[in-house]
Amino acid sequence: MIKTIIINGNNIHDIPSFYEEINRVFMADEDWKIGQSLDALNDMFYGGYGEINGDEEVHLVWTNFEQNRKDLGYELTKSYYQRKLEQPSIFNVDFVKKKLTELENGTGQTYFEIILEIIGEHKNVKLIDSY
Repeated sequence: MIKTIIINGNNIHDIPSFYEEINRVFMADEDWKIGQSLDALNDMFYGGYGEINGDEEVHLVWTNFEQNRKDLGYELTKSYYQRKLEQPSIFNVDFVKKKLTELENGTGQTYFEIILEIIGEHKNVKLIDSY
C-alpha cells in the first residue's frame, strides 16, 4: 500500500516555515525535529524515522506548490547565500560565492529547486504537486 503524505504549502512562506511544515508532517511522532538544513531534509527522506519507514513507497502531495516555488525562489535564495557570506568562520565562502554567482547568472538553483532535486533523488518518493 502506498502511503500518502501531504505538505500544506499554505503554511510555507520562507525557509523557517518550510521546516516547520516538514516537522509538523514528517516528525509529529518523534520527540525531536530536523533542523533547517538541506542535508537533514535529505536524510529524512531516506526513512527510518519520522513518517517514512525505510524505502516504503510514498506519494508526497504538495499543495500551493506554485506559490511556494515563488516563496522559495530567487530572492529568498540570494538572501540565503548572502547571510552565509556574513559568517565566513562557519561556511565555505568560496563555495557560497560560486553558488551565488551561478544563481545571479541564471544557471544556479533556487532553494525550491534544490528541495525538488533532493526529493527526486529518493526513488520511493513520488512528488505530486497540487496547485
